[in-house]
Amino acid sequence: MADEIGLDLVEIAPEANPPVCKIMDFGKYKYEIAQKAREARQNQTHIVVKEVRLTPKIENHDYETKRNAIVKFLKGGDKVKITMKFRGREQTRPELGFKLLQRLAEDVAEVAFVEFAPKQEGRNMTMVLGPTKKKTEAVAEQKAARAAKEKAALEAAEEK
Repeated sequence: MADEIGLDLVEIAPEANPPVCKIMDFGKYKYEIAQKAREARQNQTHIVVKEVRLTPKIENHDYETKRNAIVKFLKGGDKVKITMKFRGREQTRPELGFKLLQRLAEDVAEVAFVEFAPKQEGRNMTMVLGPTKKKTEAVAEQKAARAAKEKAALEAAEEK
């Protein structure tokens, strides 16, 4: 019957009694499966972990710069790993680094949550922050903001 129609006979369930077969265009079926897999790959998000390094003796302006970079990463939907590096005698005072990481977590609390609390590992203390928004939401929000900015620029150009 399949040869008469010009299609393929595909065995669906060989373990069933009797085995189940279906008449279909197998090439088209394989193509549709490949398309669905490609679309699924495009829609999946890749979570990136960005790393920022600090020292306990960081100056205020440098701290603000690092904090702004962390906020930018988090708004982009990426996770941020903050590494506090202790050198020399700084290793005897890990509580200073812990306090600084706690302060940083409080400063970025509106865009992030603490995924892994500060933990001492040899000369380094690490903490991981996760974004409150998902990456897909963040990307969509950035696209909308970019489109609004371009629209405003076009309107300003038309007025001139």
